[in-house]
Amino acid sequence: MNKLIKWGLPVVGLGVLAAGWWLGLAWAPPDREMGDVQRIMYVHVPLQWVAMLAMFLNFVMAVAHLLKSKPGWKLDSMAESAAEVGLVLGALGMVTGAIWGRPTWGVYWSWDPRLTSEAIMLVTYTGYLVLRRFVEDPDKRATWSAVVAILGAINLPIVWFSVRWWRSLHQVQSSPKTVDPQMVLPLRVAAIGMLMVTIALLIQRYRIALAERRAEVALPDALPGAGAPDVHNTPKVA
Repeated sequence: MNKLIKWGLPVVGLGVLAAGWWLGLAWAPPDREMGDVQRIMYVHVPLQWVAMLAMFLNFVMAVAHLLKSKPGWKLDSMAESAAEVGLVLGALGMVTGAIWGRPTWGVYWSWDPRLTSEAIMLVTYTGYLVLRRFVEDPDKRATWSAVVAILGAINLPIVWFSVRWWRSLHQVQSSPKTVDPQMVLPLRVAAIGMLMVTIALLIQRYRIALAERRAEVALPDALPGAGAPDVHNTPKVA
């Protein structure tokens, strides 16, 4: 079962993702206004969706860790994994968005509400991961990073609704009712494939993170001052 999840899920996910991209490139019609440039949507939009899902998972795991009654590292390990995967996917989403923006807006970057709020979100999760690297005590690291994750999650609805709350270069989210039906299927297939790949990445990164936490707390040096010599019991040399 473990081998099936380890190898089967990413392989099938990549296959579904490739099928969605092929449909978007070869089967779906070009956009009426943007033409073939719009086809990057089948890469950009699924990346953004799964990135925000991963970051929301980070928020849920952080809250659960703070509320837990029994000690353990599973929730913290999953929170860390979700933040890393979400940050990578979000960065890729921003890059593909910039590539899409250049021919449609005329610039790669603009201090647009959507782009600015997403940049803040990526910086926040980068800070979350940096904090984890600088705090040596596992308990403090888990608690402090969980607080940062909760604060960072405040930006998630801002990113999503920014195109509705403020005037934005970025278009408002489309729906199956507002786009050609032949565009909906490739987007959904690509999104399912991207989700499967994301789940596979989360599982693999979670296993690594959990193994690191268990190895860390098993070592005497994992606790502050555990390796410090006891000066009171040190024999004196005559």
